[in-house]
Amino acid sequence: MNLTSKTEGETLIVSVHESRIDASVAIQFKDRMREETDAATGRVVLNLSEVDFIDSSGLGAIVAAMKQLGSKHRLDLSGLNENVDKVFRLTRMDTVFKIHVSLEEALAA
Repeated sequence: MNLTSKTEGETLIVSVHESRIDASVAIQFKDRMREETDAATGRVVLNLSEVDFIDSSGLGAIVAAMKQLGSKHRLDLSGLNENVDKVFRLTRMDTVFKIHVSLEEALAA
């Protein structure tokens, strides 16, 4: 699972460099998110702009990443394409996560 992170101001940006987050990579995703966010001190933005597909296991892995951050941190999402956005809306997870159209919008918020 290819993830990278960088800090801008007080925000940690974690970018997913994969086309899919599904059952075959969900555990790897959770492990890599833990590694990337271990030292996070504030808000985390998960940049999903390269992700074309997410299934229920992938959705569960993102929720697990949010829970692992705890209440001291907020996990926002950015760059969801139409298919990925539809999964979040159909499952009503758009009420759990703050979703930004782009990374730039997320950083400006």
